[in-house]
Amino acid sequence: MNSPLITVRGLRKTYGSGSTAFEALKGVDLDIHEGESLAIVGKSGSGKSTLMHLLALLDRPTTGSIRLDGVETSSLNQAELNKTRNRAFGFVFQQFFLNASTSVLDNVTLPLTIAGVPARERTKRGLAALSQLEMEDKASNKANNLSGGQKQRVAISRALINQPRVIFADEPTGNLDSVTGAKVEDILFDLNRRHGITLVVVTHDEGLAARCDRSIFVRDGLVEPKVEAAAA
Repeated sequence: MNSPLITVRGLRKTYGSGSTAFEALKGVDLDIHEGESLAIVGKSGSGKSTLMHLLALLDRPTTGSIRLDGVETSSLNQAELNKTRNRAFGFVFQQFFLNASTSVLDNVTLPLTIAGVPARERTKRGLAALSQLEMEDKASNKANNLSGGQKQRVAISRALINQPRVIFADEPTGNLDSVTGAKVEDILFDLNRRHGITLVVVTHDEGLAARCDRSIFVRDGLVEPKVEAAAA
């Protein structure tokens, strides 16, 4: 097997200090390979969302190593981290994090705006991303005029805009009804399997986890020793 895309060793994260310190992660080792789908499963407060935030370079660990494609991310300054995160990762969250008062297209192209991509290129790429999710006819709509399922499709389009290597999805169907949630799951796994995008899903939903190639279980800040493969 090829070298892991993401390699984690001895990962710890502590919030606060002294008597109020809380150790959210207590020493996690993990490899994530390019093109796989991985579920990070655990109860509320287990540390699973903290782990995702560290993997996605949204926060820095207290101690430990995160290597992305062989590069030690602790060696990157904040500007380099931001650039790496914007280029390599896409994000889909339970809360859609759309700007309700701006257009669907502007929401989708926000990462390109941050990256300084010219307006004409932003529009071209934004419409192409929306087209993948069959949402191009909503490009000029305001985000607050969309249904929950449509908002999540827009969020996925935004996640795709920079052609990411990894999509991190934190409870991506948590605010959706079961039918709409299943459609969103289908979209994410189609992107994983047909386009080779690595998919990391944080969830407490056993059904969603079972669709992934692999699951890890987080309890009290530790990954449980048993790593279970998804059911065929």
